[in-house]
Amino acid sequence: MPYYIALIHKDADSCYGVSFPDWPGVFTAGDTIDEAMQQAAEVLEVAAEDWQHPNGSKAFPSPRTIDELRADTEFHKEAADAMIAVVPFRARAQAAE
Repeated sequence: MPYYIALIHKDADSCYGVSFPDWPGVFTAGDTIDEAMQQAAEVLEVAAEDWQHPNGSKAFPSPRTIDELRADTEFHKEAADAMIAVVPFRARAQAAE
């Protein structure tokens, strides 16, 4: 089962926001960290159903390794003050079965 890196942000008086460096424009949130992580796995499944990358491609973005992400200067900006987590991509695993 593939996993995607997620960034979790939390500002004072806000819920936990989750975004995915490899899935531009895909994000979710939850009132608790547990809820946010559950929502994160679900939003990847929903996004995969009708995914279209901003560049027009319909191919799912491949998950980058943490080393690949660390080499990306944009990731450094996005990850500032964020917690990093891994989220399973169940839709792809189910499609492969």
